[in-house]
This record gives sequence, C-alpha cells and structure tokens, in this order.
Amino acid sequence: MPLDPRQLAAHDLAAQHGQPGYIDPLTGLFVMTAKYLGDRGFCCGKGCRHCPYPPEAQRRAGRPGS
Repeated sequence: MPLDPRQLAAHDLAAQHGQPGYIDPLTGLFVMTAKYLGDRGFCCGKGCRHCPYPPEAQRRAGRPGS
C-alpha cells in the first residue's frame, strides 16, 4: 500500500532531524523511522512501515503476511 505524501514528508523530516520516529498525520500513531529501525540491528517481525530489512530477514523474524 503506497504511503500518502504527508506520511512520507513526516518520515523524511523526522529522519533529517535524527528523530526516532514521527506522529503519523493521518492516524495519530507513532511510527519509527527506517534509520531508527536499522540502527537496532535486527528485524522484529512486527511489520513496521519503514522496515529497512530485506524480505528474507522479515520472513525469518515472522513478519505478518510475508
């Protein structure tokens, strides 16, 4: 599902400022940035919106729908 431009802009702004995440402008939920998720060093398998890990790593971690 493609992201709304407002969601992409919020992600990019948070990443530029080194913030771990942002408040989704459509849902009001906190969403972690790809950099923050990558800095953790592992895929949690929860289906994060900006997961930086390859599909195989996501499957191994148990990502829903993978």
